[in-house]
Amino acid sequence: MFGRDKKTQDPPTPGQAPDPASSQDDINSHTAELTPAETNHEYPTGLRFALVLSSVYITIFLVSLDRLIVTTAIPAITNEFNSLPDVGWYGSAYLLTSCAFQLLFGKLYRFYPIRAVYAISVILFEVGSALCGAAPSSVAFILGRAIQGVGSAGIFSGGIVVIVYAVPLHRRPFWQGMIGAVFGVSSVLGPLVGGAFTSNVTWRWCFYINLPFGGVALAIIIFLLRVPARPETNASTKTKLSQLDAPGTLALLPAVVSLLLALEWGGLTYAWNDRRIIALLTLGIFLGIVFILVQAFMPKTATIPPRIFKQRSILAGFWSTIVLGSQMMIFVYFLPIWFQAIQGVSAVNSGIRLLPTTLSIVVASISNGLIVTKIGYYTPTMILGTAICAIGGGLLTTLQIDTGMPKWIGYQILYGFGQGLCFQAPNLAAQTVLPKNEVAIGASLMFFSQILGGAIFISVGQNVLNNQLLSRLAKLPGFSPALIETGGATTLINSFPGEYRHDALVAYNESLRTVFRVGLVLAALSVIGAASMEWRSVKKEAPDSKAAKSDVEKGVTDNPDSKSDGDTIAARSTHQADEKPAGAASELPQPSLEKMN
Repeated sequence: MFGRDKKTQDPPTPGQAPDPASSQDDINSHTAELTPAETNHEYPTGLRFALVLSSVYITIFLVSLDRLIVTTAIPAITNEFNSLPDVGWYGSAYLLTSCAFQLLFGKLYRFYPIRAVYAISVILFEVGSALCGAAPSSVAFILGRAIQGVGSAGIFSGGIVVIVYAVPLHRRPFWQGMIGAVFGVSSVLGPLVGGAFTSNVTWRWCFYINLPFGGVALAIIIFLLRVPARPETNASTKTKLSQLDAPGTLALLPAVVSLLLALEWGGLTYAWNDRRIIALLTLGIFLGIVFILVQAFMPKTATIPPRIFKQRSILAGFWSTIVLGSQMMIFVYFLPIWFQAIQGVSAVNSGIRLLPTTLSIVVASISNGLIVTKIGYYTPTMILGTAICAIGGGLLTTLQIDTGMPKWIGYQILYGFGQGLCFQAPNLAAQTVLPKNEVAIGASLMFFSQILGGAIFISVGQNVLNNQLLSRLAKLPGFSPALIETGGATTLINSFPGEYRHDALVAYNESLRTVFRVGLVLAALSVIGAASMEWRSVKKEAPDSKAAKSDVEKGVTDNPDSKSDGDTIAARSTHQADEKPAGAASELPQPSLEKMN
């Protein structure tokens, strides 16, 4: 049903001896033969275009929704399963697998048919959702969340890849900006939908709801998604398996899991000096170093080829995505706590009060897409966005116990608008500076850094908050450290005698402001990444023939493994020709094609 991409290989010339090439040369030869297929790729139009893009937004919406929908359902789930000690796993199981498998999917999308990999990702997410909804026990529920996370990893990077083949680069900023809008809307609706289902039906519908919508998206993907013939997918199974970087993957997966488990448990479940936390951190760091060494010394099969990281915009985008994802999770995670603990509102009400942030992200994401489509350059709005985001984050660090509604709404709008202007730029940069056959790797790298950064700094923020509360509240009569571990935001304040509650409230507010300062530092650091971006226009993707040839030759001479870059060279020529008007492709140098002919 999914099959390979359509193969257009010419038969060998009679009498021609087979080339005893390596597996990488096998891929290179396919690249040379299939370049015209991508060059002549016709983008979908009309109803097919609308349905394909809708399937991308639906699936991304569902996986984004499931990050937060469980938060308001957790009390009901723990009551049914009598599983309060498992609460941490309900969120972390999804996060662990989503982060751990992100980079692997970047390779899968390069060497296997895009439609098949994307469809399998959706199926995995649907299977996980069904298991969560029908879970007879807490263990089964956690397993379902882990399977959902694996599927979400493929959906995140796959959505970008589908957009690459559905929309020309010069029109892509707007449609990719819609992804930022989808993230914003899902962030708002997640807790609200979860609370509504839990209160009015059952928490299980938080997961059953994914099945019909995901099923529709899956059908569209299977029957309407068309991707042109790509060279790598026509290589032999042995060749493709050899390119999946088994040593790197075997090091990366346990490294990510160990690191995130240490951050999840450290300072909360176990002390930071506990032998289990030390062992996890040591293992995570050691395996992380092993992964980096594998990438450096085995570049032909690397999950992240070193040449990609040598690209200035990719390195700047990686840095930007880490700090942007980290500071966003700091503010989005701890602002509701400020509303609940300091202003005394309910969990649902705190979600509503976060609307200025999320709605401004939506508006700015769409606006940025329109602006970049018009002017061609994404770097100016990224620099502007990171600066505005830092200003808004700075204002949020000034929140007091008596800060009025106009101020906290205005601060959030400023912060969210800046975030929306810059958040999608790194992914767009990856699509602009990389050849099409490496966009999946670039996109998965950006999503990986975003998820990993967010996971790390939620833990950092939580530990900063706990330490600040211990330090500030210890000065007040009636305080016990156990209150921080067992009490909620409002119960902690109410545990103090009446005459000390105001002081406790001030101490809690100052502790949260310290957490927000961590977010401010990260927001300020994102400006460095934005300023380091190349000024590349989505309207001027293809250079002239001479420049293209020079760039190709430079890529060969600069790379010690130049023999393995045949696919990159041919794909770069393909990538350059792909956006040019009909008839312009012949202007590009095609040494590989001439060699094959």
